[in-house]
Amino acid sequence: MGVSVVKNKLTFLLALVLIIGILAGCGSKGESSGDSSSSGSKTIKDLKISFVPSKEPDEIITATEPLKGLLKDELKKEGYKVDKVDINVGTTYEAVGEALSAGTTDIGLIPGGTYVLYDDGADVILTATRAGLSNDSDNPKDWNDNKPTKPTDKQATYYRALLVAGPSKKGQELAEKVNSGKKLTWNDLNSAKWAVMSSTSSAGYIYPTLWLQDKYGKSITDLKHVVQSDSYGSSMAHLAQGQADIMVAYADVRRDYEGQWTKDFKRSKSIWDETNVIGVTQPIYNDTISVSKKSSIMTDDFKKALQTAFINIAKTDKGKKVIAVYSHEGYQKAKSSDYDGERKAQKLLQSMK
Repeated sequence: MGVSVVKNKLTFLLALVLIIGILAGCGSKGESSGDSSSSGSKTIKDLKISFVPSKEPDEIITATEPLKGLLKDELKKEGYKVDKVDINVGTTYEAVGEALSAGTTDIGLIPGGTYVLYDDGADVILTATRAGLSNDSDNPKDWNDNKPTKPTDKQATYYRALLVAGPSKKGQELAEKVNSGKKLTWNDLNSAKWAVMSSTSSAGYIYPTLWLQDKYGKSITDLKHVVQSDSYGSSMAHLAQGQADIMVAYADVRRDYEGQWTKDFKRSKSIWDETNVIGVTQPIYNDTISVSKKSSIMTDDFKKALQTAFINIAKTDKGKKVIAVYSHEGYQKAKSSDYDGERKAQKLLQSMK
């Protein structure tokens, strides 16, 4: 009788434990299902993308409008549902870097120079590729002897910055000296009016400064007559109107503004007839697509999804039109160490201040 009671009690206790276990399991399964439903759907309510103002902001906003739908479609293939994509253009290059650092934007299309300045708050995930150019010489005269510069089928992971002299009397004087095989002096350059970009622009400031440092032991800050432009279009307008004798820009800038030179800037001759290269910088690693380290949505998995999405977008006709606004033709995965050369450039600039 005692044994039977003990057995009955044990049976009851085991049954009770089993019931509790089943109930707990159901409860935990329900909670897990809620989490997995939330994480499994991988919904991004608002994806914010910022562009630097290397061209007119309105032009960038118009050109990149299709990116919203393209990105939603590609990310959906990667398991992410994006409700809304916001695109904006920063007031300056630095403003986009600061937005990435603060987490007020999720993705920034920024030059290498801006990225390394803000890499405490930004991760590089992709680097742009672009068409190689028919000219790639260190000697500016070669660029002038082989005008116009044309694209090639070869994709390049770097580009150069050029010092372009315009149609002003001083600009033509400097070009004539270079084309006759003579070397420019510091006084030649210091007596000219320059149009440059913001101090974190690779082609519009940093590498031209390194060029001056290498050739003359000087910096852009040492020049007497410098105007900082808000876009390359503004610099080109200054050059066309004679308000600047020299502008600094990426190597295919004249291809981009060939039509505007005669149409909008009212020049009677072509941009190739009226401008000449007087300086060529060392290679510059291409622009980045960087993401914010402070963004709550920027997981490792989402970064991989973004890499795949942008690479795939760049292979489509619609995508190519969008990224052409930055002269990009494709993307490849990037890592921080790709920009170590840019970091050295930044250190040199800091030491010169």
